[in-house]
Amino acid sequence: MPSGMNGGGAEGALLKVETLRKYFDVSKPFLNRLIEGEGRQVLKAVDGVSFVIPRGKTFSLVGESGCGKSTIAQCVVGLYKPTSGFVGFDGVDVSQLAQRRMMPYRRRVQMIFQDPYASLNPRWRVSDIIAEPIREHNLLSAETDIRSRVEELLNLVGMAARDRFAYPHEFSGGQRQRISIARALASHPDFLVCDEPTSALDVSVQAQILNLMMDLQRELGLTYMFISHNLAVVYHVSDFVGVMYLGRIVEYGSARTLFRHPRHPYTRLLLETVPNIRSRGQERLPLAGEVPSPIHPPSGCHFHPRCPFAEERCRREAPQPIVVEGMVVACHGVEEDRLPAPVPAQPPPPLLRDRPGGDAAQ
Repeated sequence: MPSGMNGGGAEGALLKVETLRKYFDVSKPFLNRLIEGEGRQVLKAVDGVSFVIPRGKTFSLVGESGCGKSTIAQCVVGLYKPTSGFVGFDGVDVSQLAQRRMMPYRRRVQMIFQDPYASLNPRWRVSDIIAEPIREHNLLSAETDIRSRVEELLNLVGMAARDRFAYPHEFSGGQRQRISIARALASHPDFLVCDEPTSALDVSVQAQILNLMMDLQRELGLTYMFISHNLAVVYHVSDFVGVMYLGRIVEYGSARTLFRHPRHPYTRLLLETVPNIRSRGQERLPLAGEVPSPIHPPSGCHFHPRCPFAEERCRREAPQPIVVEGMVVACHGVEEDRLPAPVPAQPPPPLLRDRPGGDAAQ
């Protein structure tokens, strides 16, 4: 991994991922392949990804659907076992841990999912939902202590203690996501994987939930891995950003630098899609074409069929990550210094601050 990919210093890293690969065998049954004369088909969901997340920071993964962001998240939390590579958490290679040794890791690493309604058991009261990690990890034994902890967590996320008696369907989308956050915090985690936690919510509620998460990060010293399609959200919550395309990270580094001086052609085209009232009249290049199949990815640089700067070398040779002014970029055009200078981008408008009462009135 290039030195510039340490995200601010590997010595202070909580999570370190090196050359992570996750392949899925999507072949037809053996008899069908034998009759049709076909070979095995392998879907390369994640193909050699490396990054580091320092303690107390937020690292975001962005990219189009199908690029492998959620697969990385599930490898990190232990839902998928990597095909190869290293996933190190606090110095321990969790990708090699046996199932019986995963419980201490899962106590420290929790996940917030995209759909707050689908991720909550509709037959359980809120008190049982939030108390489940406490009971599963044997953090408290007395029911009075568990109830007090549940009430404390509800207050922490901006809800009332009486809400513990209700069921998920009695709440709005934003309130349900607050319950999901409370459940994630119940085991005293160090690290939260947030898989598009606001994409199913209204815009105003999104801002409230994001502000809540940033406040909790400051209060509890949490480390976040944040996955989102919304670049405006990513700009405001992230310390570091990795831009993914078809299973690979094409640009990685400081969020501020990446948004103001994007270098990879794919990053530039993604930023062109961010609505910004301050950029009226500015010519925008459309992000043409479709993401190729990860079963049959293009040769060389995966982005070359859609890249306006692609040359012959891009079609035959996969670019290696290089460090350019503190940013890590995998692009032949950047390496050869033949791309136009990046145009400084206007940052998205600031997020709303949470108003008293949150989204309880919805």
